[in-house]
Amino acid sequence: MRWTQALIPTLKEAPAEAEILSHKLLLRAGLLRKLASGVYTFLPLGLRALRKVEQIVREEMDRAGALEILMPALQPPEIWQQSGRYETARDVLYKVRDNSKREWVLGPTHEEVVTTLAAGELGSYRLLPKNFYQIQVKFRDEIRPRFGLMRAREFIMKDAYSFDTTDEGAMASYRKMYDAYSRIFERCGLKTFPVEADTGVIGGSHSHEFMVPAETGENDVVYCEACGYAANIEKATSGIPRTAARELGAAVEKFPTPGVVTIAALSKAPHAVPANRQIKTLVYLADSKPMLVLIRGDDQLNETKLMARTGAAQVRPADVANPADLAHFHALGAMPGSLGAVAKVPADWPVLADERLRGANDMTTGANEDGFHFRHVSLERDIRVTHWHDLRTVTAGEPCAKCAKALKIRRAIEVGHVFKLGTKYSEKLGALFVDVDGARKPCVMGCYGIGVTRTLQAVIEQCNDADGIIWPLAVAPYAVCLTPLVVAPDSAVMQLAEKIYAALTAAGVDVILDDRDERPGVKFKDADLVGFPIRVGLGEKSLAKGEVELKPRGGAITFVKAEEAVAAVLKALGR
Repeated sequence: MRWTQALIPTLKEAPAEAEILSHKLLLRAGLLRKLASGVYTFLPLGLRALRKVEQIVREEMDRAGALEILMPALQPPEIWQQSGRYETARDVLYKVRDNSKREWVLGPTHEEVVTTLAAGELGSYRLLPKNFYQIQVKFRDEIRPRFGLMRAREFIMKDAYSFDTTDEGAMASYRKMYDAYSRIFERCGLKTFPVEADTGVIGGSHSHEFMVPAETGENDVVYCEACGYAANIEKATSGIPRTAARELGAAVEKFPTPGVVTIAALSKAPHAVPANRQIKTLVYLADSKPMLVLIRGDDQLNETKLMARTGAAQVRPADVANPADLAHFHALGAMPGSLGAVAKVPADWPVLADERLRGANDMTTGANEDGFHFRHVSLERDIRVTHWHDLRTVTAGEPCAKCAKALKIRRAIEVGHVFKLGTKYSEKLGALFVDVDGARKPCVMGCYGIGVTRTLQAVIEQCNDADGIIWPLAVAPYAVCLTPLVVAPDSAVMQLAEKIYAALTAAGVDVILDDRDERPGVKFKDADLVGFPIRVGLGEKSLAKGEVELKPRGGAITFVKAEEAVAAVLKALGR
């Protein structure tokens, strides 16, 4: 490709919309352009890099035994209603109507579609196991699209779905995909690490996310350098001890706390109850049914853990500003700040308590009477706890549950996610098979997603310097940029450039010839900004010595003999 024939609209400055470095570089290097919030057009160089990521994904999926298919993006809502996700995923669903006023869903994912396919095609154990995958556009109604391709309304995803006859078989399929993901990201030049993860709205019993360390990431990852433990903060646990028990003292005592409605306020004089001796009482609604949630005063509730423990499709805090929710506070007899679980708790309300409170006594909590609290509270003696769970958010410095060393937290970008789904979808959508004994059983499923467009941006987020992108060779839009400083067709410089260009192209190298009549500084800056792995510079001065410049992106210039330039480039490319 010749630069003058391409479209590479580089920018000196990034548009104001770009918040993070990789988004800025995507725009400045002329890889894509914004059409609307969360919607982008891929320009030629961006599309070339994207296709290379897709090809790596495709090769590794095929290597792992997955079968490529292509499912419709336009989906009937009935299958989403059948799975139960029409309501639970409603916040991200795009819904459209045709000329007959019939509703359709634009697919954010394809569990429902592929399970419906399996229900019609995989009726015998002899046809299993199977793993189907596709690389396709997805649509999600993000409330706040941001960071370019990191959180977009339209994006490209590789999603795969495995069907097995047994749980053991499903775990074997899970491991194949886990290993394939490790190879994919390594080949893309990404440094990733897998972490334990919550299954979220997808569901299932086993899940790992593949994370790219990045300060601009939207995920917090808890990890231990000593033993290798790593988990998304929504899933992470620690070895922090339970609240220290004290000698069981007097009965519960009510005392006045006028105007005291926060943990911090109760920690100060005249009451001076430290946060770690307080019980924070929260009112939550699980599928519209009220419950109390108890955690220690110095801890923070992890809502993802709460949702997972309740098994509810929707969990949210009760809101005093909502008239319907206000009735729940009236049932307790107090507003937030004076709530507790010792008295006046309706008998049909579940009370969920964090494990860190198990066995705690001599605690202080709201009395369910505005302006009053209880002290000398024992969790076992005075509170009807219906369920004990790990509900708190881990913080940095806590001991690792596996080795007791201090845990750390860092930001990261999620680029892939693998789930062991079990029979959640196969039971609801009728993906049953007849086993060797003639019995009908639900397929055991797994699903596996890679954000292809997100992976592309994650590469840029991780591989860059002050001058621009540093593409890993495997995903670079072009491997080599030939940069003649004289472009007159009859010049010795341009004639040599044309000769090298032809030879490299014949050798199957992706090469771009910068034939623009521009100043050397402009050409060099653009080549560095776009991030071509190797730049070959040809000028009159070096050519007078019979040499050309060979410069790896981010490396030092070396001089090679003109007649050896092609061989030197091929060697640098590992050929």
